[in-house]
Amino acid sequence: MTLRSPAFLFGIALAALTLAGCDRPPEAPAPAAPGITMGTQVDDAVVTSGIKSALVADPVVKGFDLQVETRKGVVQLSGFVDSQAQIDRAMAVARGVTGVSAVENSVSLKGAPSTAGTMLDDTAVTGRVKAALLADPDIKSFDISVLTFKGEVQLTGFVNSQAQIDQATRIAAAAEGARSVKNELLIKQ
Repeated sequence: MTLRSPAFLFGIALAALTLAGCDRPPEAPAPAAPGITMGTQVDDAVVTSGIKSALVADPVVKGFDLQVETRKGVVQLSGFVDSQAQIDRAMAVARGVTGVSAVENSVSLKGAPSTAGTMLDDTAVTGRVKAALLADPDIKSFDISVLTFKGEVQLTGFVNSQAQIDQATRIAAAAEGARSVKNELLIKQ
């Protein structure tokens, strides 16, 4: 192999690129969330499934797209419904499921019905917010649920820190078509 062969030059270039990254200062680690065991994760998944099943079976709230997030038995309900009675019923249904220690209400009232165009716009806004959250390395975007109704973006779920909550709010507010942001994110306990 000669000093000018393509394989030799490629190897030198690869080594140089690898070493170039070595003099960068280490990145500050994201704050760790309090630990959660595999058993607790399974319990939370069972609670979430139980609540979703109970909501679908309930004649008062079954037709509504409610999000259910659970962490260590604490349940967060979110979404948009037509009446306070539906919110109250959803809360009661969630509290009735075994394994629930507390229920956080992040459900919003819809107000006037939306048009097909508004629904399409809302879907686009939700997609933009989710994409922007995924692109941010400091946010665990898979822990964040995003819903949009008439331009109001609703963020729910459990994250590691207030800094992540603030950053998610900034990202959602910057999304094209987002008229307002209702941030209901909770810090993991």
